[in-house]
Amino acid sequence: MNFRETVQGYLLLHGEDRVDFRQLIKDMAKAFGIRIEMRQIGYRQEAQRLGGVGSCGRELCCSTWLSDFRSVSTASARYQQLALNPQKLAGQCGKLKCCLNYELDTYLEALKDFPPQDAKLKTEKGIAFCQKADIFKETLWFSYKNDSANWFALTKAQVQEIMAANKKNKSVASLEEYVAELKTEEKLVFENVVGQDSLNRFDKPRKRNRKRKGRNPRSRSPKNQKSEK
Repeated sequence: MNFRETVQGYLLLHGEDRVDFRQLIKDMAKAFGIRIEMRQIGYRQEAQRLGGVGSCGRELCCSTWLSDFRSVSTASARYQQLALNPQKLAGQCGKLKCCLNYELDTYLEALKDFPPQDAKLKTEKGIAFCQKADIFKETLWFSYKNDSANWFALTKAQVQEIMAANKKNKSVASLEEYVAELKTEEKLVFENVVGQDSLNRFDKPRKRNRKRKGRNPRSRSPKNQKSEK
């Protein structure tokens, strides 16, 4: 093992802790008679140096274009409603993925006037708890305390209206009166723009007509045609 491999292994072993290289640099500079500079690197910098392909199928951001390593916390995943699964949230460096910060500002902007997910709605039928929330569709699903299986979809404006009434010590009749009918848009899968046939033309086979058509009396068989000739 040469000198370079020895120093590199020492840096990787103590990369995350504070290491004092001052005495080591003095001894090596005295032995080799040259100027020596050492920089301590962490796991993110090591992944940047080695490179690789991430779970998205593209090259690592740190090895291609990312130069500023911002701190990533689990709060970024909570704001984006991601499951706190270390195997999915961790990158090749073993730390949280840097891409968790890419859309964080957009989520924080959308959450400014969004009702909290621990909100409780008081109704005459009982207290309702929030079960699920979709930030960008501005939809929240609530269920009664005694009937947690039935969820009611409410818009953000409806939830804010009920919460404003609860602050005035007023209870609404029920969630059924505020149920939001969410319309799902059907996506266009195939469009005939060049006069082609439909893609599902073979899905429904055509029914064959089993009735035999009567022979035309004027039609002659090949034998009669030969005899006439």
